Amino acid sequence: MSTVSIIEVKTTGQLKQFVRFPMDLYKNNPYYVPSFINDEINIWNADENPALQYSEAKQYLAYKNDKIVGRIAVLINHKEEKELGIQKVRFGWIDFIDDEEVSQALIQKAIDYAREKNINKIEGPMGFTNLDKAGMLIKGFDQLATMIGIYNNDYYPRHLEKLGLVKEKEWVEFEIKFPESLPDKIHKFNQLISEKYKLHVLRFKNKEEIIRYVDPMFDLLDETYKHLSTYTPISDEQRKTYKEKYFKLIDKDFIVCIADENDNLISFAITMPSYSKALQKSGGKLLPFGWWHFLRAGKKNDRANFYLIGIHPDYQRRGVTSIIFKEIFDTFKKKGVKILETNPELEENKSIQLLWQDYNPVNHKRRRTYSLEINDQ
Repeated sequence: MSTVSIIEVKTTGQLKQFVRFPMDLYKNNPYYVPSFINDEINIWNADENPALQYSEAKQYLAYKNDKIVGRIAVLINHKEEKELGIQKVRFGWIDFIDDEEVSQALIQKAIDYAREKNINKIEGPMGFTNLDKAGMLIKGFDQLATMIGIYNNDYYPRHLEKLGLVKEKEWVEFEIKFPESLPDKIHKFNQLISEKYKLHVLRFKNKEEIIRYVDPMFDLLDETYKHLSTYTPISDEQRKTYKEKYFKLIDKDFIVCIADENDNLISFAITMPSYSKALQKSGGKLLPFGWWHFLRAGKKNDRANFYLIGIHPDYQRRGVTSIIFKEIFDTFKKKGVKILETNPELEENKSIQLLWQDYNPVNHKRRRTYSLEINDQ
């Protein structure tokens, strides 16, 4: 008889325990980076998370010997089902101690939920949408995590594979050490591309000047990734939420926007100073003193993270990425940034990976989602 019990999260206190469990699990791990506690709590609030307007979700805690030993969330994105015809139960926010009885009980809860909804597939770890964290780390356990990547112990994949889950999708991440200077041929090539397609880099004096380009950025994201089989367009409510949630963190100097001769946005890229160590020091809180660590990380930092990139299909494979990289290089040179870490990119998305190919990228992390086809029994 199992000694593991699974309890659904129903109270505010239980939700706080759900959010804080990985912080306890990785308390002494130098590579784990906590999320903002309030943001994690708000994920499950329909007033704060627009994805809940078209999704359903439940969270569970695993107990053993009266102690919390694991957690998991299960969710269904009905927009994905309606627009792409994909039926599956997503599972995410999965963490557990190195005990196969615990991991089995958690995955069984996802299976039971799928059967209850007459769905024959589960996949995870993943969030509600394409812009949420996804993918279990399978390489890079000794690398500092980022704000946009899941961190997990090296035994996690082994547990899931033993339970019969198999690889569904895989992402790669790269670390790039910036050279002291760029070759003259890159400067000449950028000038040639700019003149040929009548492109120019937009310069912003303050954040307010960027606002008019935020919606075109989301449009470009849709255009850039709509060919990927699992991509769903970003809703208006999501746009509004992401603006309010992340815009305040963005430094105008770390945004590259390229427009055509009519000032129409054709490409953009967003990088940010690495806030990983600031999050570690703050324990996932901005108050009372967490803001100080973020302020310092934003002003003086030798590492940066690549967050988003969008390139209109008409300009892909036309050298525009070279202009983006040159602009990023110039900014990093002024800011003292020496190392750039890319965001997770689907291994099939070769067009985005071409951005790094000339700069000796090191594939230092890999992550994947696991899936399981469920029998009718």
